[in-house]
Amino acid sequence: MEQHFLVFKEVVETKNITLSAKRLHMSQPSISMQIQTMENKYGARFFDRTNKGVTLTKEGQILYPYVLKVLEILSNAKEQIGALSKDQRERIYLGATLTIGEYILPSILAFLYKTYPDVEFKVKIANTESIAQDVLERKMHIGLIEGPVPWHKDFNVESFWEDELVVVIPYFHHWASRDSITLAELPHERLISREDGSGTRKVMEMALKERGFDPDQLNITMELASTQAIKQLVSAGLGITIMSSLTVSRECDKGIFNLLRIQESPIYRPLSILTNTKTTQTKSERIFINLLHNHRLLSDVLSKDNNEFEEYNTTLCLAQHAVNGQEGQEQWQS
Repeated sequence: MEQHFLVFKEVVETKNITLSAKRLHMSQPSISMQIQTMENKYGARFFDRTNKGVTLTKEGQILYPYVLKVLEILSNAKEQIGALSKDQRERIYLGATLTIGEYILPSILAFLYKTYPDVEFKVKIANTESIAQDVLERKMHIGLIEGPVPWHKDFNVESFWEDELVVVIPYFHHWASRDSITLAELPHERLISREDGSGTRKVMEMALKERGFDPDQLNITMELASTQAIKQLVSAGLGITIMSSLTVSRECDKGIFNLLRIQESPIYRPLSILTNTKTTQTKSERIFINLLHNHRLLSDVLSKDNNEFEEYNTTLCLAQHAVNGQEGQEQWQS
């Protein structure tokens, strides 16, 4: 019956059988059959079907809030039963978008592995839409997302970092002695960009428009879906790029790249923590979130190599103390 309720809920929210089938990874006939089974069981028609989609009947409107309550109760029961399993290590189901997943999350997980080895992380790297959908369906409890977050009444969004988009040039470029440029100078250089439709490209174009600059004036000579490939081309002197400062911090430390800021106004995008208001967070999940909100500690973690984390073992006790009080801190130190 739970599967029937999940199908019912998805069809209500999408108002479309085809889209529901895609999201649930089921066939359209299977979706229709499960809806028909429910209607036969309750002796009522729950949906009005038209060429534009499906809408709830009065009977369906009565059933919908009860379905939501049942699914929430079942989800909470599964979480509590799982928490009682002493033989199973605690797991944090985590999703992250590309820049966070490649350039922030590895350092954080390496740090937590040293300081909190009893927790396992199940990580998914995907686009914003996919991560948001998984958080909404409670397939994962925490999502880390770049840029705008889709609105939903069940979403809780907390910003934890500001990522700056900067102009990246090779160390031998004729701008190398500078630390900033104007927007008017950008069209004079070959630009290597992320592909049209990527999150970074959207943020860049929106920011340029807000500053009165038409993105069509850029001399984009290559478009690539890989941040790493773009960096290799820039380092070879084939052009410049605009990308996250986080993605090139190590190359800058090694002298491979120089970063230039936009003089008119720096371009920032928020990095956010996405959770579901209906999900009960575990202590480990709260510790993880507290770490992300601790800017000083997070900066230290992101600036260190993995072999430097050992000396930071006691630092995470501060995050534990915020959750459990002094007793929790003493337990972590023991």
